[in-house]
Amino acid sequence: METQIVQKATSTEFDAPLLEVIRQRRSLRAFADKPVEAEKIRSLFEAARWAPSSVNEQPWRYIYATQDQPELWNRIFETLNEGNRVWVKRSPLLIVSFTLRNFSRNDRPNASAVYDLGAANAFLSLQATALGLTVHQMGGFDKEKARIALRIPDAFEMGVILAVGYPGNPDELPEPLRQRELTPRVRNVQAEFVRNDSIQ
Repeated sequence: METQIVQKATSTEFDAPLLEVIRQRRSLRAFADKPVEAEKIRSLFEAARWAPSSVNEQPWRYIYATQDQPELWNRIFETLNEGNRVWVKRSPLLIVSFTLRNFSRNDRPNASAVYDLGAANAFLSLQATALGLTVHQMGGFDKEKARIALRIPDAFEMGVILAVGYPGNPDELPEPLRQRELTPRVRNVQAEFVRNDSIQ
């Protein structure tokens, strides 16, 4: 049943061959009432571990909580915007991502820190898709509230919060979220963002 939901939600046209894990990746909001197994959680962070980074700094950091850890899960949940709380309440796994601002070897600013965190989150998301999970990344949360709630030092820049779980039934979502869940993804055509010469 879960596979059928994913297939229904990703009936999108692609303009070139893609790996199946990229074709299937989608930021769903409907989660099944099923926990994410510990070995799969470990696999997600192993994928993030092997993401590329500037001079192999690996500046990304994560704090995660499952619904089996209600105190920590709720601390993360309460930092979210109201619009996200409506559907995130069903997510069995929440992950807070953040990144070290300066290089560890010389304490100079790392201009690639946020970029590298994004790469790690992308690796994590693709690994999740390969494992039959869905990841929805959110910038809609109070970063300072999260920093305080999780005791994250100022040496780190906040990233996004990731809601993770098995795909659920879109019919359990309120409108208009249900319709968004079932709408095929839309992307700009390559001609809008790729050039083979200078911009001007």
